[in-house]
Amino acid sequence: MIDPHYIATLLDDTESDRVERKESLTDKAKVMQAICAYANDLPGHREPGYVVIGATDAGKPVGLDVSDQLLLTLADMRGQGKILPIPHMDVHKVKIGEDSVAVIRVNPSDSPPVRLDGQVWIRVGPRRAIATAEEERRLTEKSTSQNKTFDRRPCYGGTLDDLLLETFRSEYLPSVISRDIIAENHREIRSQLASLRLFDLGSQHPTNAGILLIGRDPIEFFPGAYVQFVRFEGTGLADPVVDHKTLTGNLMTQLRQLEEILALQIRIGRKQDSALHHEDLPDYPSAAIRELVLNAIMHRAYEGTSSPTRINWFEDRVEIQNPGGLYGQVTSSNFDRMSDYRNPILAEAMKGLGYVERFGVGISRARVALEQNGNPPPDFVFEPTFISVVVRVKP
Repeated sequence: MIDPHYIATLLDDTESDRVERKESLTDKAKVMQAICAYANDLPGHREPGYVVIGATDAGKPVGLDVSDQLLLTLADMRGQGKILPIPHMDVHKVKIGEDSVAVIRVNPSDSPPVRLDGQVWIRVGPRRAIATAEEERRLTEKSTSQNKTFDRRPCYGGTLDDLLLETFRSEYLPSVISRDIIAENHREIRSQLASLRLFDLGSQHPTNAGILLIGRDPIEFFPGAYVQFVRFEGTGLADPVVDHKTLTGNLMTQLRQLEEILALQIRIGRKQDSALHHEDLPDYPSAAIRELVLNAIMHRAYEGTSSPTRINWFEDRVEIQNPGGLYGQVTSSNFDRMSDYRNPILAEAMKGLGYVERFGVGISRARVALEQNGNPPPDFVFEPTFISVVVRVKP
């Protein structure tokens, strides 16, 4: 929880650069800019920044109705995928005297620079601004080696030659960075890669995310970095194989191939309503299969395993399995409501490339799509070393 007295003290301190005041939520864009700026913590406070909704520039509460809907709207800014990496923030209703304010507490990111729609926002004294190239470089250098996730760590066997730099320039960069920023960016390629956490300037090696995302041959470094797809003519692993594909290459290549393969697997039946009208009846909703496969790829483990992501397509069901158990704060009882990221850089990349619309809703969207199509709900199996989901065909 947040101490109301502490917030009141911050509101009274009009010189502090750790609090931004808004009388109402009339301009969501500026609130998200403030969240991004506090996550970047360019001044190096190493303390949270606060966005207070319902107070004047002088720090006086305006009597705003701090409803549950307002708090939900503010909290939703975290999962929209517009601010990447996902900010560490929480939202509270705080009583100040007779009035209430809504408070967003934003913790400094451990993987700056943080971007909002491809732009790096920072706090410079009392104002917000888009970071210059030099300020962005300083943010990149602030990332330390401690507590780094797997995808953020250097891949010590890799070099710049192991990355497809033209793919980075022509495909990845325009997907995740504002074109205006790209036009003004004349930095050396290592610095550009490092700003997106694909290269480690300290060690002068690509990061694991760099190798997985835009590498020439990720399997050289991570033997399980592929997707195995098998379609069976029957209901068991011993039945004849109708189709088999091993999707290799970097993650950008695998995701494109998956889109093509999954679209071909759905079988459409047809129900005739009249001589001129009919209804298409797919055996699976493509949206549900897509969401669950992307979820498996996003959350899979690459470290300490040579196992691929597996998709086994039977006559009566589809089984999707990814190596690596539940991660972080996620448990078997909250997995459909709680999000935590083993590979936050890869998750950020999938959002930027358009494969993920927003974070934390994939399983819910899959369940809804299955129900609307008439399929049974998905069954999840959680083991220490893997997670699998079974989707059953429409009766």
